Amino acid sequence: MSLANVSFFVTGTDTEIGKTFVSAALLRGLTHASLRAAALKPIAAGAYELDGVWHNEDADQLDAAASVLLPPEMRTPFLLKEPAAPHIAAALEGVTLDMARIVDCHRAACERADAVVVEGVGGFRVPLTPTEDTADLAVALGLPVVLVVGMRLGCISHALLTAEAVAARGLKIAGWVANRIDPNMTFPQENIDTLRTLLAAQFDAPLLGVVPHMRGASADDAAHHLNIDTLLARLSALAGR
Repeated sequence: MSLANVSFFVTGTDTEIGKTFVSAALLRGLTHASLRAAALKPIAAGAYELDGVWHNEDADQLDAAASVLLPPEMRTPFLLKEPAAPHIAAALEGVTLDMARIVDCHRAACERADAVVVEGVGGFRVPLTPTEDTADLAVALGLPVVLVVGMRLGCISHALLTAEAVAARGLKIAGWVANRIDPNMTFPQENIDTLRTLLAAQFDAPLLGVVPHMRGASADDAAHHLNIDTLLARLSALAGR
């Protein structure tokens, strides 16, 4: 199995479900697997200025976890200042979210790293323009999807609906991660077991790991709960290697 030229698109069942934290953990896991791993956060909404440079917290978190740093304009070609839905923030700034530019940035990133983790924005169907959403972005990139499921009440339906949306666009799910965002969730293991069975049976999507509720933990800590070998094997199979 070749370990070079690995890339996938990370999406989530909702916003605020730990997608960036899991993406950072995946970057650390790939690095521990001796891959030069870079992060792409093509669209980020919500920025702050520090020493004359605009930053986004999610993008900074990904940079901190990556072993290959990309130029900011490549890592995040669309950095929007307003912390709002991207199509709203872009309209306020008079910016058009151009898919072709993102595809070009991804191609360039793949030339610099062995593995590129592309984190989407919000859930899988977040509007980007009047006619396009993040699902269209995933299709334009042509990448397999890693689904982050925020473990809380309602997560089974949210996960299955997202998986159906991914499949409806002709994309494959490389695997999914259960992220224990609600430490008080009742029957968490039963929910995980149900999703493990359904996502495997319906979408051939393996469970890549269960990230426990980890207040203040690092991406390295979370990486220990992920099975990177399973992810790499699945990506290799999907690529026909």
